[in-house]
Amino acid sequence: MTSRPAELLRNLMLGLDTAVSMAAEDPGVLMIQAARRAPASVRQSVSRALLGGGRAPLASQALGSWLAGHDDQARIAVAECLRLRSARPGPLRTLLAEVGVLLDVPGAAEHGSRATRARAALRRGEMSDAAATAGMNTRLGARLASERQAMTPGRELRERPFKAARAPGTPGEQITALHLLTNSVPHTSSGYALRSHQVLRAQHGAGISVRAITRVGYPISVGLAAAHHHDVIDGIPYDRLIPWRSARTPGARLQQNLEMAREVMAATQPRVLHTTTNYTNALITRALSHESGVPWVYEVRGILEDTWVASFPVELREAARASEKFALLRARETELMMAADRVVTLGETVKADLVERGVAAHTITVAPNAVASDLLTRNRPAAQAREAVGLPSRGFWVGTVSSLVAYEGIHTLIGGVAQLRTQGHDVRAAIVGDGAARPQLERLAQDLGVSEHVIFTGRVPSNQAADWYEALDVFALPRVDSHVTRTVVPLKPMQAMALGRPVIASNLPALAEVVDGPGAGLLVEPDSVTSLAAAIERLEQDPALCAQLSEAGRAFAATRTWESVGSTYRAMYEAMA
Repeated sequence: MTSRPAELLRNLMLGLDTAVSMAAEDPGVLMIQAARRAPASVRQSVSRALLGGGRAPLASQALGSWLAGHDDQARIAVAECLRLRSARPGPLRTLLAEVGVLLDVPGAAEHGSRATRARAALRRGEMSDAAATAGMNTRLGARLASERQAMTPGRELRERPFKAARAPGTPGEQITALHLLTNSVPHTSSGYALRSHQVLRAQHGAGISVRAITRVGYPISVGLAAAHHHDVIDGIPYDRLIPWRSARTPGARLQQNLEMAREVMAATQPRVLHTTTNYTNALITRALSHESGVPWVYEVRGILEDTWVASFPVELREAARASEKFALLRARETELMMAADRVVTLGETVKADLVERGVAAHTITVAPNAVASDLLTRNRPAAQAREAVGLPSRGFWVGTVSSLVAYEGIHTLIGGVAQLRTQGHDVRAAIVGDGAARPQLERLAQDLGVSEHVIFTGRVPSNQAADWYEALDVFALPRVDSHVTRTVVPLKPMQAMALGRPVIASNLPALAEVVDGPGAGLLVEPDSVTSLAAAIERLEQDPALCAQLSEAGRAFAATRTWESVGSTYRAMYEAMA
């Protein structure tokens, strides 16, 4: 066991090495990331200073709007600033060009450095052009070329065969599973990290001995310099792969990750290796499987290339789907799904997509998002729950517990609340969570005159999330219509159903599967404020319908507990032995 001072020293050395490397390779990105990761209070203070009450120079207005999260205003200001060349050549114009690339401002890259133009090509998904533009003799060019190679089907890591960690098990013998993850609790509270933890707990409850490791450098790589190298959360051990120095290119870091994971595997002696999306995790896990003969599972929680496309404005998505990056990601993910001994998906919609891609149906196990059994026994009235979390008990509350990103469609929810309030309905919203879209959403609520009636809580501790679900009369899931939202089944509606809350969701296949199928809620037209408002009004005016949907949702959630999912995993593992 490494001593605490030794841990902290290694963390410090890795953090410094990473920062120095980024500064040497790509100072523009380092500035952007530092701005993004600064505390919200710091960003807002700097933004106000830059904006200067609206009297600041155009370049300051552009950067101030961007820091405040007002992307639409920032996009206009950056475009105008670059068009007028109001910033002299130098660091300021380069920074404006960098922000313009992030905001998809046409032609912004031409005002920046060679590195800026390379990043613009990368943003468009033109991987080869990005590396060539940066220059193969530069650090940035080497990194971009390495990233493309890792994404290319057929490329493998350097393997080193070693004796199988454990011989095939006998019936009744305890199964040991080693999970390779991107990130985890307690340092990350995303849906990915929360599901990973619930899966590990479910498997532990099913009699499986589990251990997890996170990607090389994490969580030091996300700025948590005081993190421990070993955590035990709810009895689940997590090991951190923390080197003294990080390898310089994506491909080299994958190799470094493999070598450090190999040490944990030798000590754990698993009978099964289990990893999750994306292809980088799968590459490492496949290599460990090849080296040791231990079978591996690839858990596909989303369609990677579709998630990437969803990060673009609607008008740019078709171009993104036609890009080199999209083609490479799709081919690479499919290759690794087909190479795994078993594939896990979260729903029938995703399974159908994988079968269409060529993955054999008999290798796919559906392990859906599920709920803790104790949620099914909670029965607190919404008004009482609101008082407990500090919300007014009066009014009809609709809301969500979510990462605040564009494809969640929360702008539609805010618009629906505003529309109903103009019609005399005392409808309010609680939006629990944080993310890149939060500043724009707060501005929208202000512009629509409902900022006093739309509450943004920010992130809340995971052990308080159920209180916020209970504080709602109706749970909303107004996702936009995109390839990713049509296939990926989220965790949050199951939580709401378990707690007896009706669900209003966009009419998309993945959502209809878990909402309309069991009769647990209402489906509405995606991106339609009018359709969503009508559904909210219907439930506000019909308590009997609310009760009917709540009962059906709770009954469906009772069939999808983590205990049952743990049994599903155990049966799959036993079949692989």
